[in-house]
Amino acid sequence: MGCQERVLHLGRDRIGEKPLYYGWCGNTFIFASELKAFKVHPHFQPEINRDALALFLRFSYIPAPYSIYQGIYKLPPATLLSWNRHSIHPQPIAYWSAKIAAESGVAYPFTGSENEAIVHLEALLKDAVRIRMLADVPLGAFLSGGIDSSTIVALMQAQSLQPIKTFSIGFHEQDYNEAEYAKAVAQYLGTDHTELYVTSNEALAVIPKLPSLYDEPFSDSCQISTFLVSQLARHHVTVTLSGDAGDELFAGYNRYFWGRSIWHNIGWIPKAVRYFTAKVLTSVSPKAWNQGVATVDAMLSTKLKLAVSGDNLHKLASILAVPKPDIMYADLVSHWQPHEAFVIGSSELTTVLSHPNLWASLSDFTECMMFLDLISYLPGDILVKVDRASMGVSLESRIPFLDHRVVEFAWQIPLSMKIRGNQGKWLLRQVLYKYVPKKLIERPKMGFGIPIDSWLRGPLQDWAEDLLDESRLRREGYFHPQPIRQKWDEHQRGERNWQYYLWDVLMFQAWLAEN
Repeated sequence: MGCQERVLHLGRDRIGEKPLYYGWCGNTFIFASELKAFKVHPHFQPEINRDALALFLRFSYIPAPYSIYQGIYKLPPATLLSWNRHSIHPQPIAYWSAKIAAESGVAYPFTGSENEAIVHLEALLKDAVRIRMLADVPLGAFLSGGIDSSTIVALMQAQSLQPIKTFSIGFHEQDYNEAEYAKAVAQYLGTDHTELYVTSNEALAVIPKLPSLYDEPFSDSCQISTFLVSQLARHHVTVTLSGDAGDELFAGYNRYFWGRSIWHNIGWIPKAVRYFTAKVLTSVSPKAWNQGVATVDAMLSTKLKLAVSGDNLHKLASILAVPKPDIMYADLVSHWQPHEAFVIGSSELTTVLSHPNLWASLSDFTECMMFLDLISYLPGDILVKVDRASMGVSLESRIPFLDHRVVEFAWQIPLSMKIRGNQGKWLLRQVLYKYVPKKLIERPKMGFGIPIDSWLRGPLQDWAEDLLDESRLRREGYFHPQPIRQKWDEHQRGERNWQYYLWDVLMFQAWLAEN
């Protein structure tokens, strides 16, 4: 704050790693890094923004510039906001642009050889890691055993005289357990590795903490495992490095492949034919599809078994019906759709996803999806999840992939150096293979997932039933109960897997009860 001008300057980092809220409370301009801080103000009267609530149910997070409270906003990433006593409605001004970084990178791509690209990326990442290892307190890293976290840990260990402390959690449910892969990578690199196998009861015990921890409704179910690994790390270190943002920068998400592939294969088909096919697919229930696939699978060899489910076929139907690829992307990242009108008294707010003029001008559909993830899903979901979970246990999380030099170079890398065949992160993998054998890394992507689907039919059933009680929903007045109760009943009967949709509603309900 300048003494002469008496101007307050607020700023947020380029990608949105850290939060910053602001707004008016009566005649007072207020700002904080946590929403709960506003409640200390004697005149703060929180009013839930129903339009923002509808966005939350769609995306699992509330995108900037909105917050759950009417009149309170998130400062968008890479912007500055200046306020003085004459500024009634100060507007954020960008000091860096992801749009320009993407457009410039694609327009002026890296022209060196593949080997030169590998060397350059390694040097950039090594320096980004080195800078974030500077600390006068104990330091460690999250390690899932995947491409991103393994790369960060490998580059940390290469620059350390002592074994780096690494942390991973495992689940006894094999489909959700990556701990054994993390352990193998840690042993190869020689890190000081700590792993914790979490029981369902230990994971469930985190749920009551979530409303306070995340400050506003947030429903990426990996929030539980992220909190648990943060809590584990905090017993040993004060700062951790993580591998977040590697998927968005180097093409790691499955939707980059099958979204592109599906549109390439269906885009030429007349709309009427696509609509008819979608109608046929949805005329059969997911449960019936599952039974049919199971019957066919029983007659096939292991190599020929069908890796499809009824839910996936219904998702495919919704994609077939879209008129344009950008609408397909919005559908891929959405849960509850606006037309379902489940939030009483809400309307559709505009976001970066509904403002094409804010998008980078990119001709390739995969690059468009990567850019939209970079400016929406990454800051709104991934970075929120890591920041709130780690800060909730007084652990500082640092993310080397968010170094703006890495971000800008990632956009200069041709897509052919990111995607090879049906596999992403080609260039990043080449850097990692210098430090870790390929056989320790190559496997299907998992992440720190948890079995919410089965928990909602088991140990979480009573808790969820109480929050989703029809009379309670009517009394609170935020949701139309019918579509929620329908999904809850279908999930309980095993007809559909509505875990993500139900978790969205449950996280709001839990937050509402807390606040």
